[in-house]
Amino acid sequence: MKTTGIALSGWLALTGFAASAQTDLPAVNVTAPPFSSQHGGYLISGDFKVDPRMPSVVFPAQALVKGDILNIEPMSLQDNEYLVLQECASADCHEASIVRFWTADNIGGDDARYNRVRITHENKYFIWLKRLPEVSGQSCGQGWFKFSNDTTRCGSHFTSFQQLSPPLMLIPNGVLAAFHQAALQKAMQSGPVRVRQQAHEGATYVVTYEGGSVARIQRMHVTRGDRQDQR
Repeated sequence: MKTTGIALSGWLALTGFAASAQTDLPAVNVTAPPFSSQHGGYLISGDFKVDPRMPSVVFPAQALVKGDILNIEPMSLQDNEYLVLQECASADCHEASIVRFWTADNIGGDDARYNRVRITHENKYFIWLKRLPEVSGQSCGQGWFKFSNDTTRCGSHFTSFQQLSPPLMLIPNGVLAAFHQAALQKAMQSGPVRVRQQAHEGATYVVTYEGGSVARIQRMHVTRGDRQDQR
């Protein structure tokens, strides 16, 4: 009986040690960024989000740095909508600069180069959607002679904007803007379009705005080894 008791106590000690060993296993650290994949020397990421305090603004979860490529692909835009990429132009971001904008004219086609924005310097970048007066089919004034029936047409979208402005402001300039000043002043009083839904499809961020417009966004970041090869 004494031998059996010693054996039993030894077995209990071993099982207790095994249990404590299992409990104390080191945690597994996941180093890969969320919503990402590796392809062709790039880490492709859809890690973007909307801050609840700014429900109209999409921004990368990690700051963009020199050498990154931002791929912004609008899937659908209304004729009066402008998808805008801005960056801070001052330390406090009270002033911003337009990096690129998209209209319904930029959607589709086999050439996707316009959708790719190469980041030349680290900064705060953000994406938002603005509605401006619809100008499709409208003229910019009468012809040279007062009673002429000819009119000068200026296109279906504003194509020239003030480069520097307060953030989340898109201010058209040029001939087309001059003929729509009253409507533009009214549009400036309304803010950007709110985000209705956001989702991640693998390494792609998909944002849907109120009204149904959709854009797909990715960040392409050169991996360290490839970055050294490019020097």
